Amino acid sequence: MSERSSEGPPGVPGTDAAIRTVGLSKRYGHTIALDGLDLEVPRGEVFGFLGPNGAGKTTAVKLLLGLAYPASGQGWLLGAPLGDRRARLHVGYLPELFRYQPWLTAREVLGLHCRLAALDRARWAEAVDSALAAVGLADRGDDRVGGFSKGMQQRLGLGVALLGPPDLVILDEPTSALDPVGRQDVRRIIRELRDRGTTVFLNSHLLTEVERVCDRVAVVDHGRVVATGTLPELLGGSTVALRATGLSADTIAGLGRFGRVRLDGDRLEVEGIAPDEVPDLVAEVVRLGARVHAVEPLQQTLEDRFLALVGREPAA
Repeated sequence: MSERSSEGPPGVPGTDAAIRTVGLSKRYGHTIALDGLDLEVPRGEVFGFLGPNGAGKTTAVKLLLGLAYPASGQGWLLGAPLGDRRARLHVGYLPELFRYQPWLTAREVLGLHCRLAALDRARWAEAVDSALAAVGLADRGDDRVGGFSKGMQQRLGLGVALLGPPDLVILDEPTSALDPVGRQDVRRIIRELRDRGTTVFLNSHLLTEVERVCDRVAVVDHGRVVATGTLPELLGGSTVALRATGLSADTIAGLGRFGRVRLDGDRLEVEGIAPDEVPDLVAEVVRLGARVHAVEPLQQTLEDRFLALVGREPAA
């Protein structure tokens, strides 16, 4: 096996995205798993990939990693065509479902994956120690995996994905088996990856986790991206409600620059206002002679927006 080069992955001139797909499609018999997926993930971002069960998320990950082949369309990973082995050497991957040999120690599992990733053998010990420390298993490296809890195995799987270190990390439900402390650790690791310029592609159904760590999000349904953007872009601005006395329809005529305004008694709602404009709104309301007794943000949640995009009704 050839040793992994310290040089970066092969690239395509003018291609700056970590992941790019154009019209990517996949069928399994008569079932359409992906239907012309168009996706672009800039380098250095934490990118959330959301969708209901059966939306095509797992199929998309398999195509990105070369574990399956598209029926049509094109894609690039780190600037190289999908399936390029040199590019895949610079990708870390945590699958949703995995199993390690129970008779191996955590250190031996990581060493095995150093070999599979074609890392320079001189770097193995350092890479293993770094991965164990990053995922909170530094004191369990010599313990057999068969004695690990599900959460500890999830940590070990994340450690495998961090070996290299990679330029792109694809995480499939990385917090599914973790307790609150473990989820906090994963969020910390993801932020550290972003800080050093690593791209993170996060496939998760835990919307609160996505809201906390992702720079941008794509929502996929029926094999197509139905929305993509930053969280403020997806949520379409926020709504704020003020409880204020001394206002009338005439005195609030100039507040339209902040958003869509509605006054009902002493309750003033402004829809579509940018979060950083709320202090200016309050100052303007006071300038108009009103007294502000309360300010209540009413921003739409990612869950509400997600359900709207995929055509589901929120639970009553």
